[in-house]
Amino acid sequence: MIKDSQYDAGLELRRAMFGPAGAEGQVEHTTAFNDKMQEVVTRYCFGDIWQREGLDKRTRSLITLAMLVATGKAHEIRIHLRGGLANGLTEEEIRELMLHSFLYCGIPAAMEGFRAAEEILAEVQAAELADV
Repeated sequence: MIKDSQYDAGLELRRAMFGPAGAEGQVEHTTAFNDKMQEVVTRYCFGDIWQREGLDKRTRSLITLAMLVATGKAHEIRIHLRGGLANGLTEEEIRELMLHSFLYCGIPAAMEGFRAAEEILAEVQAAELADV
């Protein structure tokens, strides 16, 4: 695995969006089987595309969530909901994105998005209450 400034920038963004489990935790669990994929995700996805000018990270999170709902990727929706919250998305914006998605993606896709959002929002709220 090649580690350079682009890789480091990607790891830093992953840490900011997903916490240590989504950054170092993923990298530490890299195997010979999936090491190239982790490098691609860290370097090119988060170290390049997510770092580009033109769209802020909050907007990128909205777009990413919409595409994940459209393609029915429930596991990734849950991951990117956490990232979206870290990038400043509000519960209302997430709700509206999920509601809007039924028009273009269908009710089953929207319902999967709602289920994922309710799960993650409840976890985040419980964690916030525990910190108080």
